[in-house]
Amino acid sequence: MLGLVIPIRADAWSLFCEFNATDSLRKHALSVEGVMRHFARKRGGDSELWGICGILHDLDWEMFPEEHCQRAVTILSERGFPDEIARAVASHGWQICSDVEPKSDLERCLYAVDELTGLIAATALVRPSRSVLDIKPKSVKKKWKDARFAAGVDRSIIERGAMMIEMEIGDLIAETIQGMREVATEIGLAGDALVE
Repeated sequence: MLGLVIPIRADAWSLFCEFNATDSLRKHALSVEGVMRHFARKRGGDSELWGICGILHDLDWEMFPEEHCQRAVTILSERGFPDEIARAVASHGWQICSDVEPKSDLERCLYAVDELTGLIAATALVRPSRSVLDIKPKSVKKKWKDARFAAGVDRSIIERGAMMIEMEIGDLIAETIQGMREVATEIGLAGDALVE
């Protein structure tokens, strides 16, 4: 990690928006960024680096879904982003669309929280408050058990990720909620009454 030059957040966000125009994808990137920054602080990581990886993890999803994770590596390389960021982005698709196994704590956390942020957001949106600010882990666990709810969220990935970072599912959910609360307004989950 010595000598790693971390790009500034504004550059990462600009690059992400260049390739992703969809509001839901942008909110997802901001969700994962918030959660990754939270986990970096909890686990002694570099919150700027972890946050940028959170922003960029789905860089190629909207324009190149058939090349997800592979095309992102090429784009990041061409734009001069460090290999560590490209590797983290590739590793979040391990055993789905990438053979890059998450090895570092950053990579394992990214793998663990990506799908989970979607489940938490979906759970928040069906609550009367439409907010992550008052959501409880037990509400997410209840929705977890309903395979029809947020059916696109692969619970097995979250389970594998939790094992990788040696966390119980309940604790992983609680910490991911905390990270999403930090960016609740930016991701549209501060609640209808709180958003003007």
